[in-house]
Formats: sequence, C-alpha cells, structure tokens
Amino acid sequence: MAFGKKQPPLDPVALAQAQQAREQSEVNEAFRKGITALRDFIAPSSIEFSGTYFQIGTRYARTYYVYGYPRQIYTGWLSGLVNLDEIIDISIYVYPVESQVVLENLRKKVTQLEAGLQIDAEKGRVRDPAKQAQILDAEEMRDKLQVGEERFFRFGLYFTIYANSHEELEFVSHKVESMLGQQLVYSKAATSQQEQGLNSVVPQMVDQLQIRRNMSTGAISTSFPFTSADLSQDTGILYGINMHNSGLVIFDRFSLENGNSVVFAKSGAGKSFAVKLEALRSLMFGTEIFIIDPENEYERMCDAVAGAYVRLSLNSNTRINPFDLPQVVDVEESDNALRSNLITLHGLLRLMMGGAQAQLIGGSSTLMPALSPAEESDLDAALIDTYAKAGITQDPLTHSSPPPTIVDLYDTLLHMGGSGPQLAQRLRKYTSGTFAGIFSQQSNININNPLVVFNVRDLEDELRPVAMYIVLNYIWNKTKSDQRKRILIVDEAWQLMKYEDSANFLFSLAKRARKYNLGITTITQDVEDFMGSRMGRAIVANASMQLLLKQSASAIDVLSDVFKLTEEEKKRLGQFPVGQGLFFAGQNHVHVQIVASPTETGLITTNPQQVQAMQQGTMTQPQGTIDLQNQLYPGSTNNL
Repeated sequence: MAFGKKQPPLDPVALAQAQQAREQSEVNEAFRKGITALRDFIAPSSIEFSGTYFQIGTRYARTYYVYGYPRQIYTGWLSGLVNLDEIIDISIYVYPVESQVVLENLRKKVTQLEAGLQIDAEKGRVRDPAKQAQILDAEEMRDKLQVGEERFFRFGLYFTIYANSHEELEFVSHKVESMLGQQLVYSKAATSQQEQGLNSVVPQMVDQLQIRRNMSTGAISTSFPFTSADLSQDTGILYGINMHNSGLVIFDRFSLENGNSVVFAKSGAGKSFAVKLEALRSLMFGTEIFIIDPENEYERMCDAVAGAYVRLSLNSNTRINPFDLPQVVDVEESDNALRSNLITLHGLLRLMMGGAQAQLIGGSSTLMPALSPAEESDLDAALIDTYAKAGITQDPLTHSSPPPTIVDLYDTLLHMGGSGPQLAQRLRKYTSGTFAGIFSQQSNININNPLVVFNVRDLEDELRPVAMYIVLNYIWNKTKSDQRKRILIVDEAWQLMKYEDSANFLFSLAKRARKYNLGITTITQDVEDFMGSRMGRAIVANASMQLLLKQSASAIDVLSDVFKLTEEEKKRLGQFPVGQGLFFAGQNHVHVQIVASPTETGLITTNPQQVQAMQQGTMTQPQGTIDLQNQLYPGSTNNL
C-alpha cells in the first residue's frame, strides 16, 4: 500500500501571471524578429545555387579556387586579375606553419627522393630531372628555414566573378581562366561547392573550401594583392588620385613622345577645372602657359598669379599684327621665316575673306565662296610685294625691319591688276570697315610673362575664329623665337575645327610643337563635331595624353571607337561624377579623381555657387594668392 503527498490546489493568480509572462515573451520575440538590422539592408533579395554557378538577385556569379602554380612565380603575377576590367571579388588566406614541422617533413621528403634516385640508378633507369629539381628545391628551402631567412605558409586563393547573364558569365570565366593559364596558374570552378565558395570569398574570415598550397615567404610575397594599374613618375605634377589603388597620379607630359593633350567632356563635367589646375601646377615648375580663353574663365587665376590678361575686342586697345615675323635664332628656321609666315597668311586671309569651307557642324556643311586659282596666285604675289615694299625679303638680315599691315596689303591689291581690286574689296571691312583696327595696325603687345591669357569672349562670332587663328600664329612665332618649356591651352577648340584652314593650322602646330618644347592642350565639349572632322581625329592621334571626363550618351560610342574602350569603361564614361574620368598617358590609362586644395579651388573654380559665395564673402578667400610671377620670373613685366 503506497501513501502519496497530496498536491495543493493551483493558484489562479499565479497561473494568470505565468500565462501573461509567456505571452509577453512571445511578443518580445516577434518584435525582435521584426526589427530591420544592417544585414537586412545589404542582403540580396535571393540566392539560388547551382552546380557550377549561383544567382544572386538578378546577377550570375561563379566562385573559383586556384589549385596549381608554376615552379617559379614572379612579382606582380596577380596584377592581371586585380586590374581586369570586370567585377571580381578576391579572397586570400595565409596560414603560418611552424618551421620545425616543415624542416622535419622536408628531411623525410629529401630522403625519399634520394632513395628513389638511388634505386633508379641501380636498376639502370634513365635519370629523372624532375626528382633532381625537387631535391634541389627542398634542400634550398631547408637551408633558408634553418637560418630563419624564410618561413613557411599555407596559401589559399579564391575569387568570384559576376555577370549580368549566363552567356556573359561564361565569356568572363573563359577570359579569366585563359589569363591565369598563360602564367601556368590553374584555376577551377568550385563544382557543387558554390555556397562554400561564396562563404569563403565574402569578407567574413571563413575558409570553407580549404584548398591550399605550401609557399615560402618569397613566393607568397609575389601574391601581394595591391598591385593595380599605376601611372606615376618621380618628376612631373600631380594630376589627381588613382581611384583603383588610391595612389597619386604624378606625371610629366613632356616625357612622352610629345607634350600634346586633349580633354573631352560634357559641359559641367570639370574639364576647365582640370586644365586650370594643370596650368597652375605647371607654372610652379617653371613652365610658361599660353591660354586662349573664349568664355572669360581664366581671369581670376591669371590675376592671382600676376599673369598677363589680353582682352581682344573691337573696343580694346590691344593690337596684333598678323604680318609680324618671328625673331628666330636657328639659321635654318630664319631662312624659312618669311615663307612660313606667307603660308600662314594665305590660310588666314582665306578665312577673313570667306574663302574657307566650313566642316560638318550640326549635321550640315556650310559652303563659302572659295578663292579661285587665279585669286590665290594674285594674293600670293600681293603678299610678297607688300613685304618687299616694307624692305623685307628672303634675306634674314631684312627681317628686323618694321613689318607691313593688312592696310598695306589692301593698297597693294587695290592698285594691282587681275583680281586684286576684287580681293581688296573683300578685305576692306578689316582695314576701314566694321572690323578695322584690331588686326590692321602694328602690334602693341610685347609680353614677358610666364602666364598669358588671350580673352576672345567679347569678339563677334564672325571675328572669333579669325582672332583665334591670329593669336595661335602669334604664340607660334614667339615659341619659335624663344624656345622654352611651354603649354598652349586652346579652349573650345571646336570653333577652330569648323573651318578647314584653321583646323589645318591647329593640326600643323600639334605636329611640330614637340620640336620647340611646346605642348598643346585641346579642350572641347562637342566631341561628335570634333571627331567628325578629319583634322580633329588627326589632332587626337598626335596627342600622347588624353583626359576623358563624363560624356553625353551620343559621344560615348564615338570615343569608345577611337580609344578602344572596354564595355566597363564605356559604362563608366557616362556615369562619372564631376572631376572623375579616364586619364590616358601613352599606352597606360587609369581611373583618376581630379583633386585640388582649397587654395587652388578658390582660384580656378567656375561653380556659380562657389563664385557667388566668394563674392559675398561667405566662402573663405584662398590664401596664398601671391605674386608668383616675381618668384618664378624676376624682372618680368605685364604691360596690359
């Protein structure tokens, strides 16, 4: 017979409290599950794993592991994979191994190999070079480990490639495998282990594939991952930051085949900012700068460094005589000085008389009345006769005489036979008509300044190409007479490319500039018009340095064809933020971010908000706007 203790009745209040506690716990748990964490924001919408690839959201991906390496690997062998213009995640695992354990294993391995060689020799077999190489490598490693010169590691390399479609994934996979295979580095897709492969590549320090290779310190150092496209020299100026590896893009444009440069960008992408920054920094290294400014963008920078600012307009007192001859020191050049200037004047006068043929602009071409062969011949005779009346002939000793002007040419044409009077009438507006004065009198500028800006904004549209042509000729004559390191910046160059003669002249300068230590920077936002011109493409071909900032959609295909851009670069070219672009120098190019100090930004910015803030005093005025001219060129003058 069993006796048990009777249980007391349950307290209804305690039961109610317990039930309430359970319900509260369930509510709290549900609440915690409903809270959005950071991982919820970064997690993809879905992941679906297959045998040899997986789909993450709408993109396809595949994880690889590297299983085979050559006997010797060299520094930078991984740079091809790092710099590949595809989306790739790379993960490297390095496990240190105790040297004593490795020494014991190597001793056993050497014993086995030597025993094998001895057995082969006893049986009369042919010598095995592979075994001998293994013995040499093992002995060399033993020596280095013994003295602490090397250490031993286990090395694992995995990477995941991404694509927008399965076909693209196969294409990229083949490209990556081929590139590594050329270096005898063999990779393989993690078949049936794509999930483990993804976990091994994402940055969570979990090696679930565990496919490793023994490597010494020297071998593993060649796998340093931060080896990306670099464009930097010991000399030159800072152009910006390499967005691939955060390195500095320091470069000397004159170290290339020529010092010419082209800058393409849509309006507001930062092309003028980049060029002004280059000019400002080049000035600090003693390079003289000439600028043709069509929009009054360079005045503040010019004033800050005490440069010469030349305003060209019908109301200004500035005069430039296109008949000026350069004072050339070179004997060979001095013999050809007059002839070269006559050829230049032919192109200028055709432009002034309306005898130039406009290039394709806006989908249509404008035909202007060209000069006939008879008119060309009469014009040539009149030019020679005009110089002769001023006492200037082919003899270099006569070139120091005061040159004639367009007024003298007008008088010569008016009083000669043939088509001379008709040509004189077409030239009349530049001598006594609407455009008289600015280019029909003796030059009154004699600039000795490291920075000279020619402003052509206030010129009429019809006169602007003529003015740019004459200014280019003036700069060219000065370059030939006094050869120093100089940069000529031609902003809005498409205005010159509209006309055949001015386009030919600019191309001629680009071809011959290197001989006179001159680098020409051509800037334009009308890429299609510029590249649609035969001379425009030739100018780009003669430029060793190019800067491509953000482009309009219509210009991307044109530039892609010219510069052989990859699909990824084409996509980026239309999405770059302001100040970012592709920087080409010779055969190399990098993704660059143009950076400037606050002082430089204050001098060169054209951002309306920043300029207005400076004018209102709400933005800190740049410090250091000092007279750089007196520091770089003591005794230089600015008479304008």
